Amino acid sequence: MTKDASPDHVDKILAQWGRERPELNVEPMGIIGRLHRLTTHLGREIEAVLMQHGLSISAFDVMATLRRAGAPYQLSPGELLAMTMVSSGTMTNRIDQLEKAGLVERINNPQDRRSVLIALTDKGFAIVDEAVTAHVARQNELLAGVSEADRREFDRLLKVFLSDFE
Repeated sequence: MTKDASPDHVDKILAQWGRERPELNVEPMGIIGRLHRLTTHLGREIEAVLMQHGLSISAFDVMATLRRAGAPYQLSPGELLAMTMVSSGTMTNRIDQLEKAGLVERINNPQDRRSVLIALTDKGFAIVDEAVTAHVARQNELLAGVSEADRREFDRLLKVFLSDFE
């Protein structure tokens, strides 16, 4: 069963704009404002779970990308860049920090001696596996109050909206 939400902070903002600028269609502001607020709340929740495993969101992003790539859990820096949507300088910094922590290592690429691969270490594999398990559990908790039907519809609508950007 779908539940209706009571008025929220965004509704107050929309009402104020409706009063001050009644000629404006502020409906998109409501949707985007709620997405922004959700992103902030969800980011805090995700960050809290990852910090319990000693990881920042950016470190988890790199390590989870390596982990989900499958054995042998290694990718080229270019592949990591393509999968994480960050600049090369940012990626280099992330890899440097993870390497210092012993979570990833640079290894010579056996296919091309001029390049390296970034690989999870055993320590990095163990940490990211524990973190992703906790991360998924927390995501399920966060969505527990949303019906399966609403989850599917929300996911469908988000895909439609996101497709315009990607």
